[in-house]
Amino acid sequence: MPAHHMSIALRLLLGYGSLACAREPRFWLDSQGRKVQATFVRSDGPNVILKLADGRELPFPLAKLAAADRSYVEQGSSLQHEPERNFDAPWPERVSFSEDPEIEIVEENAAQKQFIYESANYRYTSDVRLAASLVKGFAVMFEATHLYCRTLPLSLRSDRRVSGKYQIRLFENKSDYIKAGGLKGSAGVFMSDTGVVMVPLTSLGVRPVGNGYMLDRDKSSKTIPHELTHQLTPAVYFGKGALGWFSEGIAEYVATTPYRSGSYNVRGNMNDIIAYATGYGIKGLGGRALGEAISIAPLKKFMLLDYASFLENGQVNYGVALLITTYFLAMDGEGDAKRMKTYLAALLDGKDAEQSLDLLLDGRSFEQLQKDITQAWSRKGIDLSFSN
Repeated sequence: MPAHHMSIALRLLLGYGSLACAREPRFWLDSQGRKVQATFVRSDGPNVILKLADGRELPFPLAKLAAADRSYVEQGSSLQHEPERNFDAPWPERVSFSEDPEIEIVEENAAQKQFIYESANYRYTSDVRLAASLVKGFAVMFEATHLYCRTLPLSLRSDRRVSGKYQIRLFENKSDYIKAGGLKGSAGVFMSDTGVVMVPLTSLGVRPVGNGYMLDRDKSSKTIPHELTHQLTPAVYFGKGALGWFSEGIAEYVATTPYRSGSYNVRGNMNDIIAYATGYGIKGLGGRALGEAISIAPLKKFMLLDYASFLENGQVNYGVALLITTYFLAMDGEGDAKRMKTYLAALLDGKDAEQSLDLLLDGRSFEQLQKDITQAWSRKGIDLSFSN
């Protein structure tokens, strides 16, 4: 979502860190004398994170701030705080990363088969050299997904960076991906123990051309948004009561949102969600193909499944997780995700699974909630039922 209050240079992606000083709005100047009123949020490596009056957080290179503002940041950067929640932010209609990403080639070592590239928030290590156009295409996709996740008012704010960057490993061959720990049959994986996303190039919508690769815009690129969402998801959202239906549901939601050239069309994602869950997607590029009549276990049981059980019927459960998550985000109550936000806040506050689910129920029984979900999706042409 582009800013309208400062120079193009300021419109990078928002970051995430652990330092802050006094949170009072003030005027900030860049080295060229341009001014914006914002609140200091935190330092993030070479950037300072500023919050505008409308609630958006934007990064700006510390080196490009006026001297007085750099001093202000340095004086306050010893005060630590937890990442801010953003449940009060507006739901986005479109999230766009429209700038030319600043890409650094860290290393290209053919002998070691190690090629390292960096953008604002990501370091991606490949075992094959990537053409400049492909590096740029990846950077835009990665950074746009980061911006989308951080813009959603669901507090997707987990810091799993190493040396200031989220880590991605790219593999030319699927076999090398498997050897590194990737799951057989998977298109990509988030390694929760290391915080690294691993993806074979074939899962990123690329095709071989000569001795290299290029982006194939006719191929699906849902894998990386899905796994990057996991990378940005707080650990408590992977706990009992949210693990499975929400942790996978929100990753599917992000991945299914129409994406093109750095822009996510959030407002127009419902048709894509339905096509992905019931069939093979709008363009036939992949989906859960559950059909329009879907029956699963009782809702409470589904929400409390352990992850191994969730994965036993993964094709169905991922699709249903997407539908249930979408219900709470866009169809429940006033369609404002209010109950979902209350539920997630409870998880962040340390409430256990059933206490948190009580807030999601909001006085309803699970049987009544099942009826509400069934009725809501019935209006969209999907017969979603819960067996006893």
